[in-house]
Amino acid sequence: MLKGIAVALSATFVASMTMTAAMTAPALARPELVATQSDYSPGTIVVRTGERKLYLILNDGHAIRYPVGVGKDGKQWAGIRQIDGKYKNPAWGPPPEVKRDKPNLPDVIPGGSPRNPMGVAAMTLSGGAYAIHGTNVPNSVGGYVSYGCIRMLNTDITDLYDRVAVGTKVVVTR
Repeated sequence: MLKGIAVALSATFVASMTMTAAMTAPALARPELVATQSDYSPGTIVVRTGERKLYLILNDGHAIRYPVGVGKDGKQWAGIRQIDGKYKNPAWGPPPEVKRDKPNLPDVIPGGSPRNPMGVAAMTLSGGAYAIHGTNVPNSVGGYVSYGCIRMLNTDITDLYDRVAVGTKVVVTR
């Protein structure tokens, strides 16, 4: 009987380690190097909401392009902001509008939790309302899905996070 319990516990441990490794193993980032005509300075982030794409301008003719999820109908915005903070595994508290729509959400979801919608990293934007962040729902990337934030695959936000600094200009267009 004890041997059976030990085997079951061992199998459970191995299964949980395998699942943890699969959940934490990096997927392949999907940024693409693309030709682009742009009036923006190198280092600028341009989000084209209608395309559901984010571009990091490299030089006069090239950018790195990432797929993103953007604001759903009525939640989209356009404007110029700057990255004012960078955070790995950020905790998340739902803003009042989200809490009003989903009152059962906890007040705070800790960083690193599989329930945390910010994913593995976030870069907050000046003005205080929005961020460019990862996601715990990867199939939402490419859609009109958020309350105005820019969602990226966790591998892609990690890639972009390493390429830009606080103060980076972010231009959001429709």
